[in-house]
Amino acid sequence: MEKTVVAATGNAHKLTEIRAILCEWNVISAKEAGFFGDVEETGETFVENALLKARAVCASTGIPALADDSGLCVDALGGAPGVYSARYSGGGDAENRKLLLKNLAGEENRRAYFASAVALVFPSGETFVAEGRTYGHILDAEQGERGFGYDSLFYSDDLKKSFGEATEAEKNAVSHRGRALRELEAKL
Repeated sequence: MEKTVVAATGNAHKLTEIRAILCEWNVISAKEAGFFGDVEETGETFVENALLKARAVCASTGIPALADDSGLCVDALGGAPGVYSARYSGGGDAENRKLLLKNLAGEENRRAYFASAVALVFPSGETFVAEGRTYGHILDAEQGERGFGYDSLFYSDDLKKSFGEATEAEKNAVSHRGRALRELEAKL
């Protein structure tokens, strides 16, 4: 199997994680492959959005494309923010975290999980999909300054600390994206 793939993401943090997890692959950015567009995430699931992005980037570049769609699902919020995690507040990461804390104010059930779906699409149309989850709960206040997104609010059951306190290697070993990418590798 050809191990060069385009990471169908404009998120530099995701690109760094994908490269670290798939360290034996040649993962190039969408910009390096000549893709400068934006793929609208109109899917209702993480899988649908990952497939939309991978198919669009593969069709545009002619190179196998790997896309991830992931998000935070909070029990007390009926699974929200879910597929809207990155655009939950309409602002950036800090605004998203602030809104999450506001919406969980006074809530005792703070159980949550991160979900990730990854899709790998080849120019031939051959497609592989894998999913991963990691479980924990939402803290009352941010802990740690590492990571991105909701990492400083997500207390990992596996690590017994927030993703914001974890090293990159610790997080990647148990993260939703790490689990999905390792499942994808196993399928290949």
